[in-house]
Parts: sequence; structure tokens; C-alpha cells
Amino acid sequence: MWEERAEHARAEIAALATSGLDLAGLYASALAVVRQTVPFEQACWAGVDPDTLVMTSITNWRPWQVTEEYAIRFAESEYTGQEPNTFAELLRRPHPVARISDAPHRDVARSVRINDLLVPQGLEHELRTAFRVDDACWGVGSLFREHGQDFTDRELEFLGAIAATLAAASRIAVRVAHPSRPPAVGPVIVIAGPHGELRAATAAATAWLAEVEDAAPGRFTMTLYAVAAQAHAAASGTARARMRDSGGNWVVLQASRLITGDDPEQMVVTVEPATTHDLVSLLLAAYGATAREREVCLEVLSGNSTVDIGRHLFISPHTVHDHLKALFGKVGVGSRGELVAKLVV
Repeated sequence: MWEERAEHARAEIAALATSGLDLAGLYASALAVVRQTVPFEQACWAGVDPDTLVMTSITNWRPWQVTEEYAIRFAESEYTGQEPNTFAELLRRPHPVARISDAPHRDVARSVRINDLLVPQGLEHELRTAFRVDDACWGVGSLFREHGQDFTDRELEFLGAIAATLAAASRIAVRVAHPSRPPAVGPVIVIAGPHGELRAATAAATAWLAEVEDAAPGRFTMTLYAVAAQAHAAASGTARARMRDSGGNWVVLQASRLITGDDPEQMVVTVEPATTHDLVSLLLAAYGATAREREVCLEVLSGNSTVDIGRHLFISPHTVHDHLKALFGKVGVGSRGELVAKLVV
């Protein structure tokens, strides 16, 4: 029976993916589909940058009042801590789905996410999955239940059975163009504390933040905490993520840990329009292009001929044509000019 329900859910989610929804709309509708088979009290799904796993948009099943302290502790526990069933850990498993009750007791007992963040809100049972397809993660999600009945084996299997469809739907939503106005003008720079808390901002940053907060409350804040946590943990002291701004434009957040001054733990976070390389790399991954196909496409965007592309990549012109043919099919175009126009938006 659950196999039939999973097949029905996959069909519904696939239909949602073709309706032009943005990621938040897709996840809100997909959660309603999932809840028909796997009841839950609360849920939190998020789109991620596939290169870094930084959460760049969050959809809750019902309103969830998250304090600054909660968000900071969640980001630190998810990206830098030793938590059970982190999304990065799930992606290393053959089946990226897990419930907290299956984790070792000692790990659950010391979990910040479970004991300090979820249990105080009455949420005891957690079922997590990463939305992975073609070895790339496009979203992550958690379902929660209050004290009482845990998630069953069948429910775990159901969620695992639709995870790849959710990933495919997520990357379709990423490909949808939503720009409604030009990107912000001026240096969008903020100074953040060691945990990502906002301390100062340029005038352009203040206006940009206000627009993002008005369009999607808490969206930038969670992303800021996530990149700050990653930068704090990284040996390089930097981290970056791609996200959409309030106008639907792709931007790149980069957090850099200061190494001098009164507080070297502070972060400088810049927000800049995504470069052609940043955007095209993301979109090509969303179209399911292989690594070699992406290299060929970037050569095309640089205006190089078939012969030049073959020479640069050490492949024959015939092989270049084969890669281009495969690219045209995946992106849904028929020529180099259409390919460039489709990707450089």
C-alpha cells in the first residue's frame, strides 16, 4: 500500500514542479502531499546551495517563531557541531533519510538540536531527509511529531521513496526565472558577530535587508547564520552561498572572518550579484549537466569555437558536438545562441 502512495505522491510532486512555482511554493504544496501519508505537527524544509549545503530558503508547515538565539544555535549545531543525522552526514549514506530514534542514545543525549531546540517546543520525534539527485543535494527537510507515536518504518521508507523526486522538483524550481526588478545598487556589506548576528551595515545593505525581510521574513537571517558558521569552522575563514534576493535575482553571499582588529571573530559579509560563472554553474547543475558538459558550456559562453573548445579541453571536435547535443537536449534549446540566451538571464 505504501508503495502505491509513494508513486501517487511522486506523480503529484512532479506535476507541482511543472507549474512554475518558486521553491517556497513548491515545498508548501509538497508538504501537504506528504502529510496525507505521513502525519506531522510541524515541518521545516529548505532549499540549499548544492555546493555548500547552506540553507537559502526555508518553508515551515505552520508559523514558527524562531528567536535569534535559536537560529544561531541551530546553524552552529548543523554546520559545525557533532549532531546526530546532520544533512551532510545523511548525504554520505546510500539512503539519505533517518529518524532521530535510530541514532545512538549517547548522540541524542548530547544533541543541542533535539534537547535544547526541539524538545522545549514539544517536538520529540524527528524524521529527516536530504533531497538528492544525480549526486547533488537541492533541498533538505525535517518532519516533527510531538510526544507520543514515533515515525514508523513504513513512513521512513515512504519519505525515502520520494526524496529523489523532491530533489528533481527542487532543481526545476531553481531554473524558473523570477526577476521582478534589477538587483540592488551600491555596496551591500554587513559586519556580523562570530555567530552571524548583525552588528553594522552599509546604507545599501540596510535597504536590501529590509526588502528581503519584507518578502520572506527570516530568510536572509538563517542564510547569514549558516555562512557565518561555515566560515567560522573553515580553515580558510570564508564561506559562500547563492540565493535569490527579494526581486528574484541571484546573489552571492560571502562571509570572511576578520583576522585583525579589536574583535577578530567578527565577520564581513558581502552580497553581490551572481557572476555569469556562478549563475551558469548553478543552472547547469539544475539541468542535470555533467561536469564535462558544464566545461563545454562555459567555453561556449566565452565565445570559443568548436575547434578551440576541443583544444582547450583536450577532446575532439566530434566529442564537443556530442556534448553540445546532450546539453541542448537537457536545457531544451536547439542552438548555441539559444543556449546562451536561456542561461544568461
